[in-house]
Amino acid sequence: MVRGGGNRTGDEERRARRDQMSSWGRPLARWLPALLIVGGVLFDVVTPPQYTAAPFLSAAPLVAAPLYSLRATAGTALAAVVTEVLLATYHGAEDYYQSATEAVTVVVVALMALGINRVVRRSDARLASVRDVSEAAQRAVLPTPPDTLAGLAVAARYVGARAGARIGGDLHAVQDTPHGVRMIVGDVRGKGLEAVEAAVVVVGAFREAAEQETTLEAVASRLERAIEREGGRRTGLDQDEGFTTAVLAEVPAGNQSVLRILNRGHPSPLLLTPDGGLRELPPSAAALPLGLGDVAGWPDHADETFFPAGALLMLFTDGVTEARDRAGRFYDPCARLRGSQFSGPGDLLDVVVEDVARHTRGGPADDMALLAVQRPLEA
Repeated sequence: MVRGGGNRTGDEERRARRDQMSSWGRPLARWLPALLIVGGVLFDVVTPPQYTAAPFLSAAPLVAAPLYSLRATAGTALAAVVTEVLLATYHGAEDYYQSATEAVTVVVVALMALGINRVVRRSDARLASVRDVSEAAQRAVLPTPPDTLAGLAVAARYVGARAGARIGGDLHAVQDTPHGVRMIVGDVRGKGLEAVEAAVVVVGAFREAAEQETTLEAVASRLERAIEREGGRRTGLDQDEGFTTAVLAEVPAGNQSVLRILNRGHPSPLLLTPDGGLRELPPSAAALPLGLGDVAGWPDHADETFFPAGALLMLFTDGVTEARDRAGRFYDPCARLRGSQFSGPGDLLDVVVEDVARHTRGGPADDMALLAVQRPLEA
């Protein structure tokens, strides 16, 4: 069971502990090449002459290659070669050919380490550049929402997949409208720039429709038409297979105790109460994702439920529920969050993101978009 922090200080403490744990491993790894050289010398000195330190000395520059700069890797390689020559001199020339073979082995491996270092550094630079562009594009598509809207506390998070720097089509948006606070979380089929283009269309259509349409059903219809129109106009988007799973939610103006949900093939939102209770909000009738109106037609229907004072509503994409651990078990937010208490929507989303990272031992294999709103406690 996950426990939420009592205030924002709890978030800072969790991040500090995580940074501290990761900071312990980095110095140990960076000292490993030196430890291999020192350990090789000790091994060579205390063991019989037929045993050699060459494996230790060869491993040192290889370990340094992905960790160090080119200059530091070259220094490690030079130290390994010089150490091998000094050890050969120390033992004398009883077996010249063996000593020469060991020295040549260390030299060859050292040169390989320099080549590996160059490849790793160039790959890191390219990946960092792509990630910077991806993050900039994602921020442009999904700007950070304000902390409060019409009295509701709001928070959003976007976590990119660990598998690479490709931009995903996960999206979230929330805004205060004449009809209440309306929000959407969705997942566009596909990856890359085509998915981002589709996400831009969905978010743009939502922001316009949320202001103009009087019902969530009408908002969903506008999104449906926008996706179909965009699919017919863009050759990069497959009109027959392009779709977006989405969940729309609304807290009506003047009545924050009411919550309306319209789900189009998306993971069900969660409602968390201040006493640690948790309730899933599945749709009363299943519906296909947005963009598949030609496959089947049906009247959209928004389900209405009670929104208790102090309760948290969390919407999220399937990057959360499809995150797997090493045994292949899916992440279950209901089981992990039930019984927990949170100080606000930001605390809730931080806990979920960190818990998914622990579950997967590093991060999700798919992008995650999360949005949470909290109704204030009544005075």
